[in-house]
Amino acid sequence: MDRTFVMVKPDGVARGLVGDIISRMERKGLKLVAAKLELLPENRVGEQYKEHLEKPFFPGLKRYIMSGPCMLMVWEGYGVVGIARTLIGATNPTEAAPGTIRGDLALDIGRNVIHGSDSPESAMREIGIHFSSQELVEYTRIDESLLYE
Repeated sequence: MDRTFVMVKPDGVARGLVGDIISRMERKGLKLVAAKLELLPENRVGEQYKEHLEKPFFPGLKRYIMSGPCMLMVWEGYGVVGIARTLIGATNPTEAAPGTIRGDLALDIGRNVIHGSDSPESAMREIGIHFSSQELVEYTRIDESLLYE
């Protein structure tokens, strides 16, 4: 079973969107295997966004991500990275399709509500930044033959 990392950013948490986002992912058939609400420390923000450290927008991004609590989650399912990215929608909300999280709930690229890993490799890296292996819960939610052939 594949896993991905999803983070509801401070604007999404402040706007009370966590429940809707979790509901959308669960209705799709994905399984939540870890979740926590926390204020991200500076060292983990640097790890999360290490590809952006030298970019001019990074200081503002860091300030924003550390401005309030984030909801950190690990989701499980076959092909979950692509499925989650489709549910999330395009990075720029003005380009995100209606029905996607960003298409329905976000207005600005700088405050786009949610982050989702962009590849299985990124998912493994990001999960490792924010969760220990003990925090990932193994359980049977439903008979998966109802979801997958």
